[in-house]
Amino acid sequence: MLSVVRIRGTADLSNEVRDTLKSLGLNAPNHCALVPEMPAYKGMLDKVKDVVTYGEIEKKMLVEMLKKRLRMTDDKKVNESTLKTVTKFNSYDEFADMLIQGKAMLSDFKKLQPIFRLTPPSKGFRSIREHYPKGDLGYRGTAINSLLKRMI
Repeated sequence: MLSVVRIRGTADLSNEVRDTLKSLGLNAPNHCALVPEMPAYKGMLDKVKDVVTYGEIEKKMLVEMLKKRLRMTDDKKVNESTLKTVTKFNSYDEFADMLIQGKAMLSDFKKLQPIFRLTPPSKGFRSIREHYPKGDLGYRGTAINSLLKRMI
């Protein structure tokens, strides 16, 4: 499971890149989407690599994001009891396992927002114009987890 975080805005983007961001669900900076590691998604990420950063999310970080940033479509927080009624999963751990294994996606549940709205990272970005490791754009592997921790 890959975590994709939009870093840059829409200025000077081609329509092709804008459409790809829209299909990923990344409508604004600091939005995060979870996508499976499939060739179709890899092609999409390659297309938007100058606007987003992405990498493999760990289960521990996903559970933390679900607890703090998962929202209903009416923007209410999701607690464990709400999670059980909406998704039929008993805990955040169980839900995170199914997401990572690819057996479930956030978009499968119509009452949940398919993206996470994050805050700008504490201590800021290194550079939103350079690619990782000099800056923050593009593929960063498991280092995405440290960025997500600063953005939750």
